[in-house]
Amino acid sequence: MEIIRSDVAIIGAGGAGLRAAIALAETDPLLKISLISKVYPMRSHTCAAEGGAAGVIKPDDSLEHHFNDTVGGGDWLCDQDAVDYLVREAPKELLQLEHWGCPWSREPDGSVAVRPFGGMQKQRTWFAADKSGFHILHTLFQTSLKFPSIERYDEYYATDLIVDDGRCQGFTAIEMRSGQMRRFEARAVIIAGGGAGRMFPFTTNGAIKTGDGMALAYRAGVALKDMEFVQYHPTGLPNTGTLLTEACRGEGGILLNRNSRRFLQDYGMGPETPVGKPQLKTMELGPRDRVSQAFWHEQKKGNMLPTKYGDCMLLDLRHLGEKKIDERLPLVRDMSISYLGVDPVKDPVPVRPVVHYMMGGIDTDIDAATSLPGLYAAGECACVSINGANRLGSNSLTELLVFGRRAALSAIEFINSGKPSVNEVALSAQAAAAQGRIRGLFEKADGGESLAGLRREMMRTMEENAGIYREEEGLKAACAILSQLRRRYLDVGLTDRTNVYNTDLLQALELGSMLDCAEAVTVSALARTESRGAHQRLDFVERDDGKFLRHSLAYFRSHEPPRVDYRDVVITKSQPGVRDYSGDHK
Repeated sequence: MEIIRSDVAIIGAGGAGLRAAIALAETDPLLKISLISKVYPMRSHTCAAEGGAAGVIKPDDSLEHHFNDTVGGGDWLCDQDAVDYLVREAPKELLQLEHWGCPWSREPDGSVAVRPFGGMQKQRTWFAADKSGFHILHTLFQTSLKFPSIERYDEYYATDLIVDDGRCQGFTAIEMRSGQMRRFEARAVIIAGGGAGRMFPFTTNGAIKTGDGMALAYRAGVALKDMEFVQYHPTGLPNTGTLLTEACRGEGGILLNRNSRRFLQDYGMGPETPVGKPQLKTMELGPRDRVSQAFWHEQKKGNMLPTKYGDCMLLDLRHLGEKKIDERLPLVRDMSISYLGVDPVKDPVPVRPVVHYMMGGIDTDIDAATSLPGLYAAGECACVSINGANRLGSNSLTELLVFGRRAALSAIEFINSGKPSVNEVALSAQAAAAQGRIRGLFEKADGGESLAGLRREMMRTMEENAGIYREEEGLKAACAILSQLRRRYLDVGLTDRTNVYNTDLLQALELGSMLDCAEAVTVSALARTESRGAHQRLDFVERDDGKFLRHSLAYFRSHEPPRVDYRDVVITKSQPGVRDYSGDHK
């Protein structure tokens, strides 16, 4: 097996991975950096983000406002030291992107434009029309090309972390083009592999978001934190799940039920505001968890519009006018026409809540370090935790920039602290075991289970039992089914026995990652007998700060469901209070 040696190896070349690579190269040009991605970097899911990135820049805003919005929006499950770090570093990172060439939209006076976003008291979301993620990713990718110390390994799939002497020393990965296994040896590893939304059947997430990075750390003994908190975005296209950005509502779009009524005022997000004049903290600019939950309640009342794709509400942008829609929301208009045949300039667009983001992920501290020395994580795959029980829109792009850089600086500190010896025999043995696991999939005579069948059962189980609202009976059923699916997964074989671009193999490995992550979600959700943020229990409807002002920590066990433990939330200055989006408070 070929060995590729570097100082720091990064798994994932989206926004967080690229930001980490640039920070490493800028801080120490002598470092050798390996950047591994299962897709070409510009196909990473960061490019799908539309709305923008949050950072204080306007004189009527403040770091204190951003802190309070984030902590309250997260239902006080955020670690407040990490939130404080995020809001302080955010403007610096967004200005840095500006200097690297990110084409932020501008105000008439030439200053950076910002727009309102749900759950935020002030306008602080920087944007580039409605293609913010694409432009951020493009800017980072082009900047990374300046540094010869960054060596890319595109279309490689990481399979196992290598751990020896109590620290992470690299990982194994398959080169998709040849099917050959490579051993990446590194003094520090950063995981930036994205979320796991594809465990659900209806999601804004692209096909690549299968929780691979989460599963790598999880199986190596690192806890997955707060996995029960899965965010639904209120406005996905009903046929594809494609996201229509929160910027639609930030620019003044309104949500209507089948009776053409703005219904959010009935769910603590009123009073109704004038059409076309959005007011922060009210109505359509409530946080994503509350808006999605309001849809569920209206659906139960029979007030949603039945379509061939299921019940929908209507997103009405017509009052914004064609000029503003084409200037601020051109992608939204194009996608609505292309995928649904509806022009938002002329007609309301049917939308419904759709799985969008994992608040939970690899347990890290404020320095992006995991419990395994030498291993760091950043971006959606990580849980630092700045999002708590519900992420505010536009904080995620900021998070991957701030903590991508933080992970790089922490990795440098680690490798500068000494040069531990490398036990080649032990590392080779682990790499051989990883290779043997892959060969085992090829050697089975097609196996007794189909990938498509297992994946379909997993998705149905998650949709039916771990959605916007949960209850004990459904969660217990989901835990049992997923435990059984993990056992059945051991009997999966491959129909494609070739080496070159074997997508059958890739999908088998991705399914294993999703099953592990899905079980962590359901077991953690069953254990949390309260309602908080995106985790809503019909049988435990109240928030319980006395028992559950704590992070859940799911620990992997090979032949049993995960063990769940807890850790207290870090509170520095904001005591738990009432999340009030009625517009009545100052």
